[in-house]
Amino acid sequence: MGRTVVIFAAGSRGDVQPCLALGRALTGQGDTVRVLASVRYQHLIAEAGLDFHPLPADPAEIIESAEGQELLASRSNPVAFVRSFSRVLRPHITLILAQTQSGAKGADLVLAPTFSFLGVHLSQYLNVPHAIIHFQPSQPTGTFPHPLAPAARLLGPLGNRLSFDAVDLASWIMCRQFINPWRRENLGLPALSLLAPFRHARRAPVLCAFSPTIVPRPSDWGPNVHVTGYWHHQQPMWEPPRELLAFLADGPPPVYVGFGSMKTSDPEETDNIVRAALRRAGLRGVLAGDPATSEDDILVVGDTSHQWLFPRMAAVVHHGGAGTTASALRAGRPSLVCPFFGDQAYWASRVRKLRAGPEPLPARDLTVIALAQRLRALTRNTVHAEAARQLGGALQAEDGTARACHVLNKCMS
Repeated sequence: MGRTVVIFAAGSRGDVQPCLALGRALTGQGDTVRVLASVRYQHLIAEAGLDFHPLPADPAEIIESAEGQELLASRSNPVAFVRSFSRVLRPHITLILAQTQSGAKGADLVLAPTFSFLGVHLSQYLNVPHAIIHFQPSQPTGTFPHPLAPAARLLGPLGNRLSFDAVDLASWIMCRQFINPWRRENLGLPALSLLAPFRHARRAPVLCAFSPTIVPRPSDWGPNVHVTGYWHHQQPMWEPPRELLAFLADGPPPVYVGFGSMKTSDPEETDNIVRAALRRAGLRGVLAGDPATSEDDILVVGDTSHQWLFPRMAAVVHHGGAGTTASALRAGRPSLVCPFFGDQAYWASRVRKLRAGPEPLPARDLTVIALAQRLRALTRNTVHAEAARQLGGALQAEDGTARACHVLNKCMS
C-alpha cells in the first residue's frame, strides 16, 4: 500500500502548480496525496486528481489588500517589515495553523517549504519524516547569497553562506511568536529556541524544484540536497478560448505581458504604459487582465495556461516569479523580467546571465520609453532567441518530478 503524502502549498499559483505536478507523479506510483492550499486553487487540485484540504487565507488576497501593500512597501526597513508582518499575519495565523494540523492528520510523509520550519513541527507531531521544498536556491552555500539577500555577496563566500541562515532566522523570529504557542497548546510539543529548528531542518532531505541548467548545483551542498529539475504541471482540462485562437491566427506572434498577482501603485497607469510601449516597439500584445479592455492589436485574457500560451508567443514579459520564469524558459521564449520584490530579482539576473533576455527592468522603473527599448532588444536580438531556444530544449528533456519521486522513495525507505 502507498503512503499518504501531505504537501503544504500555501503560496501563489506559481507555488501550487509545481506541487500538483509532484502530487500527480506520486499518485502515479500508488501514493495518496493531499494538498493544503487556498480555496482559490481547489479546482486545479481537483483537476489534478489530488485530495484537497483548504487553508483559510489566500496569499494573493493578502498581498492585494491595503495591509499587504504596506507590508511590501516596508520590506527595505527590517524593523518596519517585522512589525507589518506580525500585524498582517496575526488575523490569519491561528486559523492557518489549526487547518494545517487538521489537514496533516494521517500523513506518512510531509513536504513543506523552509519558511517557519513547518515541516519540522508536523514531523515531530506526527512522528513521520519530512522533506523540504525549495522553489528558489535557499540552501546555504558560499557560491552565491540567498536570493532575498543579494548584498551579502559583497562579503564573499562567508557572507554568502551566512545570508541563508540570516533569512531563515528572520522568518523564524517573525513566526516563533505564533508557532511556539501552537506547539505547546495544540501539538503537545515543547517550544523551540531560536536555533533548535535549524538542527532538524539542515538534516532533512531537500528537494530543489528547479533545473541544474538554470541554477548549477554548488559543490558545497551536502548529499541531502537534490536539484531535481522543474516540476512541470500541465493543466489537463484547459482549452483556449476562440478569441485567443483567432487573435493568434490574425498576425505575427505577439508578446505576452503579465505580472501575476503583483500590482504596481497605479495599475491603470501601468496598463497604459504597457500598451503604449508595445505600439512604440511595433508589437502586438497578449495581456493578463480584463478581457473587456481588448483592442485590435492587444488581446487581454483572464486565467490562461502558460504552458499552452507561452510557446505561441514571440517573447514573454513577466514579474520573475519562480513558476512563471520556469514556464517561459521551458517554452523556449526570451523573457524580459520586471521584478517587484523577493526572489524575482534573482530570477531576473539568471535570465540575463543565461542570455535568454535583456537587462531586467524593475517594475518601479517602468516607463513607455524604457519598456519600448527593452521590448525591441527582447524581440530583435537573435542571441536572446537562440539562448532561450536551447534552454527550452534542455528543460523539456528533464523529468523533475520523476527525479523527486526517486529521491523521496530512496530517502524514506
